[in-house]
Amino acid sequence: MQAQYPADFRREMGCTEAELLMWLPGAVNGRAVRLMERSAEVSIDSGRLELAWRALPPRRIALLRMPRLAISFHFEGVGDAERQAFMRYFDLYTQRGGG
Repeated sequence: MQAQYPADFRREMGCTEAELLMWLPGAVNGRAVRLMERSAEVSIDSGRLELAWRALPPRRIALLRMPRLAISFHFEGVGDAERQAFMRYFDLYTQRGGG
Protein backbone atom coordinates (compact mmCIF):
# COMPACT_ATOMS: atom_id res chain seq x y z
CA MET A 1 0.00 0.00 0.00
CA GLN A 2 1.21 3.50 -0.81
CA ALA A 3 1.18 6.44 1.59
CA GLN A 4 -0.45 8.72 -1.01
CA TYR A 5 -2.18 8.07 -4.31
CA PRO A 6 -1.92 10.80 -6.97
CA ALA A 7 -4.65 11.29 -9.56
CA ASP A 8 -2.48 9.55 -12.17
CA PHE A 9 -0.03 6.73 -11.51
CA ARG A 10 1.22 3.41 -12.85
CA ARG A 11 2.15 0.20 -11.11
CA GLU A 12 2.85 -3.46 -11.66
CA MET A 13 0.58 -6.12 -10.23
CA GLY A 14 1.52 -9.78 -9.91
CA CYS A 15 -1.53 -11.30 -11.59
CA THR A 16 -2.99 -12.32 -14.92
CA GLU A 17 -5.68 -10.35 -16.75
CA ALA A 18 -8.18 -13.09 -15.86
CA GLU A 19 -7.36 -12.71 -12.16
CA LEU A 20 -7.66 -8.93 -12.31
CA LEU A 21 -11.07 -9.20 -13.98
CA MET A 22 -12.20 -11.70 -11.34
CA TRP A 23 -11.07 -9.40 -8.49
CA LEU A 24 -12.30 -6.12 -9.99
CA PRO A 25 -15.98 -6.17 -8.88
CA GLY A 26 -14.96 -6.74 -5.26
CA ALA A 27 -11.93 -4.45 -5.39
CA VAL A 28 -14.12 -1.48 -6.41
CA ASN A 29 -16.49 -2.23 -3.52
CA GLY A 30 -19.62 -2.77 -5.64
CA ARG A 31 -19.29 0.36 -7.79
CA ALA A 32 -20.39 0.28 -11.43
CA VAL A 33 -17.68 -1.02 -13.76
CA ARG A 34 -17.66 -0.78 -17.55
CA LEU A 35 -15.22 -3.26 -19.10
CA MET A 36 -13.51 -2.72 -22.42
CA GLU A 37 -10.56 -4.43 -24.08
CA ARG A 38 -7.64 -4.24 -21.61
CA SER A 39 -9.30 -1.36 -19.77
CA ALA A 40 -12.16 -0.50 -17.44
CA GLU A 41 -14.02 2.55 -16.20
CA VAL A 42 -15.23 2.68 -12.60
CA SER A 43 -17.90 5.16 -11.43
CA ILE A 44 -16.90 6.85 -8.16
CA ASP A 45 -19.65 9.21 -6.96
CA SER A 46 -19.32 12.31 -9.16
CA GLY A 47 -16.10 11.13 -10.83
CA ARG A 48 -14.50 8.09 -12.33
CA LEU A 49 -11.41 5.93 -12.46
CA GLU A 50 -9.99 4.81 -15.78
CA LEU A 51 -7.87 1.67 -15.62
CA ALA A 52 -5.75 0.37 -18.48
CA TRP A 53 -3.43 -2.62 -18.43
CA ARG A 54 -1.04 -4.65 -20.51
CA ALA A 55 0.68 -7.94 -19.88
CA LEU A 56 4.36 -7.88 -19.05
CA PRO A 57 6.78 -10.79 -19.32
CA PRO A 58 6.56 -12.98 -16.22
CA ARG A 59 8.99 -12.29 -13.39
CA ARG A 60 11.35 -15.23 -12.97
CA ILE A 61 12.94 -16.14 -9.66
CA ALA A 62 14.81 -19.44 -9.98
CA LEU A 63 12.11 -21.87 -11.18
CA LEU A 64 9.24 -19.60 -10.12
CA ARG A 65 7.39 -17.63 -12.80
CA MET A 66 5.05 -14.86 -11.66
CA PRO A 67 2.63 -13.21 -14.11
CA ARG A 68 2.68 -9.40 -14.23
CA LEU A 69 0.44 -6.63 -15.50
CA ALA A 70 1.39 -2.97 -15.98
CA ILE A 71 -1.66 -1.00 -14.84
CA SER A 72 -2.33 2.73 -15.16
CA PHE A 73 -4.77 4.50 -12.85
CA HIS A 74 -6.35 7.80 -13.95
CA PHE A 75 -8.88 9.50 -11.63
CA GLU A 76 -11.14 12.29 -12.90
CA GLY A 77 -13.41 14.35 -10.67
CA VAL A 78 -12.52 12.36 -7.55
CA GLY A 79 -11.39 14.33 -4.50
CA ASP A 80 -8.18 13.55 -2.67
CA ALA A 81 -9.77 12.00 0.44
CA GLU A 82 -12.14 9.88 -1.62
CA ARG A 83 -9.30 8.73 -3.91
CA GLN A 84 -7.14 7.77 -0.90
CA ALA A 85 -9.99 5.76 0.68
CA PHE A 86 -10.84 4.05 -2.61
CA MET A 87 -7.25 3.01 -3.27
CA ARG A 88 -6.64 1.78 0.29
CA TYR A 89 -9.66 -0.52 -0.11
CA PHE A 90 -8.57 -1.57 -3.63
CA ASP A 91 -5.06 -2.40 -2.40
CA LEU A 92 -6.27 -4.36 0.63
CA TYR A 93 -8.72 -6.31 -1.53
CA THR A 94 -6.15 -7.24 -4.16
CA GLN A 95 -3.29 -7.88 -1.72
CA ARG A 96 -2.03 -11.45 -1.91
CA GLY A 97 0.37 -13.23 0.34
CA GLY A 98 0.97 -16.27 2.42
CA GLY A 99 1.59 -16.77 6.04
